[in-house]
Amino acid sequence: MLDMTPKEVKERQALRINPCKTCQPVGAMYCALGVHRCMPLSHGSQGCCSYHRTVLSRHFKEPAIAGSSSFTEGTSVFGGRSNVTTATKNIFDIYNPDIIAIHTTCLSETIGDDLASYIMDMDLPEGKRVIHCNTPSYVGSHIYGFANQMKGFMDQLTEKTGTTNGKTAIFPGWVDPGDLREMKRIAEMMNVPITMFPDQSGVMDAPMTGRYEIFPEGGTTIDEIQSLGDSQNLIALGEVINQEPAEMLKKRWQVPFELLPMPVGVSNTDKYVMALKKISNAEVPPELEAERGRLMDFLLDSNQYTNRKKVAIFGDPDVVIGLTSLCLEAGMLPKYVITGTPKEMFTKRVTALFEAYDVQEECKAKANADLFELHQWIKNEKVDLLLGSTYGKQIAKAEDIPFVRAGFPVMDRYGGTIQPIVGYAGAIRMLEKITEAIMTRMERDMHDEDFEIVM
Repeated sequence: MLDMTPKEVKERQALRINPCKTCQPVGAMYCALGVHRCMPLSHGSQGCCSYHRTVLSRHFKEPAIAGSSSFTEGTSVFGGRSNVTTATKNIFDIYNPDIIAIHTTCLSETIGDDLASYIMDMDLPEGKRVIHCNTPSYVGSHIYGFANQMKGFMDQLTEKTGTTNGKTAIFPGWVDPGDLREMKRIAEMMNVPITMFPDQSGVMDAPMTGRYEIFPEGGTTIDEIQSLGDSQNLIALGEVINQEPAEMLKKRWQVPFELLPMPVGVSNTDKYVMALKKISNAEVPPELEAERGRLMDFLLDSNQYTNRKKVAIFGDPDVVIGLTSLCLEAGMLPKYVITGTPKEMFTKRVTALFEAYDVQEECKAKANADLFELHQWIKNEKVDLLLGSTYGKQIAKAEDIPFVRAGFPVMDRYGGTIQPIVGYAGAIRMLEKITEAIMTRMERDMHDEDFEIVM
């Protein structure tokens, strides 16, 4: 007879098995791709740059352009000044970007390369710019790298003239181009002029025109980044990823900010809409109210299938917090909620959601976790649904659990990056996928006589 007694899941302090994250340079590279005519430059080995580009390209199904300073054994001993200077010159000569955003890797961080001094000594072409940030791969996660690159752009470009530009800055966090378009659409409906930074829409979802453009039309312009200091205010979406960049904008350039959760689900989208309403003093347009009403109707209609269904959610912290909120609104039980990013703010935010819905005794949240640990929890007590990135597919297969893909990276499905999960429209799309997965499993497990009764 099989022993079904739950097994103890031991805490591990250092070892990570099947990580629920990737490294900082990936985040820095993605952030830089959200700037118009910007070429990311990976200061390290060619292998590092190739891996980071591959992760992004497999998710977005688009080329992730980037250069490398191509470390060798000699560079590791004597430093990377010559490599990064040559790489910068070659990139400007061959590709002609307006700006190069350099980020470090494990190797360049370990040997202590001083990028700031290297850049000061460069002879740059007229009108061209080079900025940098430090992104050691052995600290944090890709979320840290994204935020560090944002701060690098602002630290070295943003100014304050003393005259407001009349715009609201929006920091969208790590989301897909479809989400960025939805955030901008809602801001436009609320009559709020914005500067979104960074903005990968039009870059990582560039249309097929028959002609390849290495620098597509999208992205936040250098002028827009420079004028962030003249913004009237800031809405930072994503409490984990955007806290430090938002605080930097306030401390350095006195731009007041409101830090909000990622607008996934009803209540989180309400907060975004109300923040925009407070800025514009405009009424919420009937079209947006109708979208919210359709979402509420969907929540009621699908509740008979989603109510009390146990779900395990994993991925990037702000997206996971949003998805947890949506699942709770749908009457589901977020049994296990994890992120690989080591930020305890994540655990506090998710625990607060558990308490708001009075499910804290039944659910568990953890930051700096991995998918091996999540798998052990699921073995001890099964869930009805798995919700997260492609990295969870082996758990879903091994435990025969319905799996809905969301977040980053999703490498084995198409179209997700151009469709939103944010806003009322995005919540409808996610709820459709969740309900469909649950109903498909229910129908698979039905006996013929049960199916006849349902029909």
